[in-house]
This record gives sequence, structure tokens and C-alpha cells, in this order.
Amino acid sequence: MLTDYHLHLRPDDTGEANDYFSGQNVDRYLAAAEEHDIDELGVSEHVYRFTQALEIWDHPYWESSALDDLDAYVEFVRSTPLRLGIECDFVPGAEDRIANLLERDFDYVVGSIHFLGEQGAVDDRRYDVWEAIGDPDELWSTYFRWQAELARSGLFDVVSHPDLVKIWGDDRPQPKRDPRFHYEPLVEAVAEMGIAVEVSTAGLRKRVGELYPAPALGEMLAEAGATFALPSDAHAPDQVGFGYDRALELLSDLGVEAISVFEHRERRLEPLGRRDGAGHLSGAEEDGA
Repeated sequence: MLTDYHLHLRPDDTGEANDYFSGQNVDRYLAAAEEHDIDELGVSEHVYRFTQALEIWDHPYWESSALDDLDAYVEFVRSTPLRLGIECDFVPGAEDRIANLLERDFDYVVGSIHFLGEQGAVDDRRYDVWEAIGDPDELWSTYFRWQAELARSGLFDVVSHPDLVKIWGDDRPQPKRDPRFHYEPLVEAVAEMGIAVEVSTAGLRKRVGELYPAPALGEMLAEAGATFALPSDAHAPDQVGFGYDRALELLSDLGVEAISVFEHRERRLEPLGRRDGAGHLSGAEEDGA
């Protein structure tokens, strides 16, 4: 089967909840999923879009974004065929407050790191972390240490876009050390905790122009026994399933034959691949490649 669990019903920084949390909009996403042979679709809106998130962190961006009610979101998604998830930022020191917020009927929780605290964001030029941490090795080291803390926190089911720090590609300096040195803390934490990791096609739409994770990080994770989740991080229906051929190629190269599927915070593994008209797995997944 194929899944797309990390997607958003509305674009970032725009739109009222009522404009996008509607049956008509959900139908557009479901139609896109069917077009791409995606068997199970789930929504995971950013936690900072909800007023309850201000109990976790009161950063100015969160304050300007927190307009909606989390419980209304949960109720709406539960009225649709979508799996219910949330993309929740990891904020060190706020673990108890995050745990309290997540005591809702989610099918899965996607953990993410966009901000390295008050130092800034890795993916938003308005709060650019590179202004505070200009050395690429220091920045990459800090980012992956935070990702390791996220994985070890026990709060999340999936590590999202695991190497988001590379998002700007050649617009930013590259680390002098072998990136595998920086990856190691995250890989060790994933192996220790058993948390799933995204193979996300979102990076194909960004300046970096490649999947999250990079092949070398994917290889290290696979060798460590990681399980994987498959999302597009879509923010519009036409992004659902985007770049899945590339993601499936990477997963095949890594020897991955099963994908993580979630329900009520419980994970199971299902065979990975598209089904043909007769319901059989097609391509490399059918012969175990």
C-alpha cells in the first residue's frame, strides 16, 4: 500500500479554518490520493495554528498563527475518511506541556523541528537561524542533536523531514565535515527508540531539490533498523503523492519492503508498493527487491 500522512488542508500563512476544513476540500485531497494510488490519507496540521499551542511556546510567529481551536480540528477530521494526525514542533523544556496537548484521539503525531529555539528557524528567512549560527558545522550539529532529543522524547510517532536543515541547498554554506558525522546522533536515537522516519518528497519542491532524507542518511537509518513513513507534506491537493516514484526508488534501494501505517497511536507495517488493477503489488515491491 501507499500512504500520505503528512499533509495540510491549507497553505502556510493563509486562509481561515472554515475555508479549508470542509468536506469539499477533503474530497479534493481524496480524489488526488486516488489518482496517485494512495490507499490511506491523513492530515497533520501544524500545531502552531491552534491557540492551545501557546501553552507550549509563545514565539511571535506562533502568536500570529494560533487562530484556531485544536478540539474543533480533531472533531472535524474525525468526521472525514482521513486519518487524524498533527505536526507538532519539539520544544526542549516543554515536554510536559507537549504531552498534555497531545492527549487527544490522534492516529499519529509527527514530530518536527523548524525552530532551534530563539536562535531562529531553519526554513523561514524571516527568522533565519543562519544569522545566529553562521558556521554550517555548528548549525548541522545543533540541528541533529535536537532531532535526536525529539526522537528520544517519546512524544512522537514519526520524525518528519529528518534533514530539513539542508532546505536551502547551495544558497547556504555546506558543512566541512562529512554529513554522516552530523547524522549519527539522530540515527542512534532512532535505533534506540524505534520511532519511524519520513521519506518525504517535500524537499523535491524546495531549493535543495532532493528527498528528505539524503541517500546517505537513509542508508544509515536503514542499516540501524529504522521503519519509514511515506508523505508528500502537501499543502494543496495537487501536491498529494508528489514525487512518489523518487521516494519509492530510494526505499527500494534501501531494501525497504514495508511502510508504517498508524491508527490510534499504534503502528503496524504493511507491504510497500502500488497495486495493479487486480489488487497485486506492482514493481520492485512484488518481487521483494
